[in-house]
Amino acid sequence: MDTPANQRAVVEALEDIKGKDILVYNTARMPSMFERVVIPTGDSNRQVKALADNVQERIRSLGSRVYGVEGERGGEWVLVDLGDVVVHIMHPTVRDFYNLEEIWGGKTVRLRKAANPAGKRAKAKRPGGKR
Repeated sequence: MDTPANQRAVVEALEDIKGKDILVYNTARMPSMFERVVIPTGDSNRQVKALADNVQERIRSLGSRVYGVEGERGGEWVLVDLGDVVVHIMHPTVRDFYNLEEIWGGKTVRLRKAANPAGKRAKAKRPGGKR
């Protein structure tokens, strides 16, 4: 799995469905089985499920594997396991309660802008300070 490309694809898939407060943590130096943790928020159970579905579709379209998905039935917290990247998509109250940011802590990963293919215009930056 190409972690940087897949983490970028995950973040783009989350932004497409208006995921909020998207954070990416580098866990490569921790004794874990994955290199990145991505934590976004969805405003409703329906949006949390839609975010998880979009991440899975995007990753599969790139020819990568989705190893597992948990929590889809409830929709308050859906975990998508992509191998090197694990995505925790959460309803705001669940995210506040479990505070995964404290567990994974440390420094968030800042994604570099993707190279702009020739002839394509760059998207205008939206105000609002998305991470």
